[in-house]
Parts: sequence; C-alpha cells; structure tokens
Amino acid sequence: MRVVLAEDSGILRDGLTYLLTDRGHLVLAAVADPEALRAAVDEHRPDIAVIDIRMPPTYTDEGLRAALAVRAAHPGTPVLLFSQYVETRYAAQLLAGGAGGVGYLLKDRVAEVGEFVDALTRVAAGATVLDPEVVTQLLGAARGGEDLARLSERERTVLALMAQGRSNVAIAAALFLSVGAVEKHITSIFGKLGLPPSESDHRRVIAVLRHLQSGS
Repeated sequence: MRVVLAEDSGILRDGLTYLLTDRGHLVLAAVADPEALRAAVDEHRPDIAVIDIRMPPTYTDEGLRAALAVRAAHPGTPVLLFSQYVETRYAAQLLAGGAGGVGYLLKDRVAEVGEFVDALTRVAAGATVLDPEVVTQLLGAARGGEDLARLSERERTVLALMAQGRSNVAIAAALFLSVGAVEKHITSIFGKLGLPPSESDHRRVIAVLRHLQSGS
C-alpha cells in the first residue's frame, strides 16, 4: 500500500514508518500537522492516510477535521484515525458520510502489530473498522445512550463486531454461534433502533451512526 502518515509525535511517526516499510508498504510522506497532511495527500494521492487526532496547533480535533477535508477534496480516500482519544463531534460526521474506507482505532487497545496492519489493509480495501469503545462513545454521545440501553449484552457485542467490519460468518465464528443466530441478533438490533436491515457489512454500521446522529 501507498501510505501517508500524520502523527505529531516523532517517535510514533518514525515507529509507524518503520513498521509499515518493514512489511513491504511504501510510506510516501510522514508529517506532523494537518496542513502538511492535506498537502501530502494532494501531491501523492495515497491508498490510505493514517491520521492522529490531536495535532498542532490546539491538540484537540485537528486530525479529524483534516480527515474530513481530505475526504471532501478527494472523495473515497481511505482514512484510518489512530489516536489515544475518542472525539465524537466530527467522528460521527466522518463515519456517517456513507462511504467505506474509514477506520478509528485506539492506540492503547491495539495489542498486536498484525492487528493494526490487518485493520489498515481492510480500511484501504473500503471496509469500516472501528474499535468497540469508539462505537460505544459515538452512539452514547449521539443519543444519550437511550437506544443502546434497549440492546441486550449479546446484541451490543454483535454490534461492536459489526463495527469492526466483520461479516456475519466472522461474527458467528468469534462468538461460537451459528450464522442464523447472528442474523437474528442483527435483525433484533435494527428493529430496536428503528432501522431496516442491510446486506452491506460496513454500511449497516454507518446507517446506525447516521440514524443516531440525526436524533430521529
């Protein structure tokens, strides 16, 4: 893959560059601020951009806003947000855009390098990959947790796996359930949230986020 990195920490920036290069990927640019990120994407048109959220000058949500700007300027460009924090204000907007190729992972919850590279590959291929904690906070922020409270513990687990871009077959394998049981859980989830079911693995989670963001 051809990758652009945006990370203000020099140690993490160099580490990610080495990690990806060592696995055969090409890091086209590794930058430290949103302006340099946008310029690098404009110049290189990468297969994916890996973006930290808190960058100069205010270290709040510059990375998220830069991701939105990248997607606006170059629709369909895959972006993987890689941060220690969950920022809900612009994340829901990015995820509810309707297109795949979006990821949001938390740095302290990625235990294995292979897990990160796998997520990167799936996002570059057009999937939506979200850490379950990101899903929980986004849905809670959107509707005060009222809709989530309707879901059973098992349904929340299924929704979290859906958010990671997992297919029904993969969810069934992870939870030691039949595919039919997973389908029933998903039908129940959409019913409780007032949404029609969807056959698309990543669009069904985006539909949930869009619905909750609308407050309808």
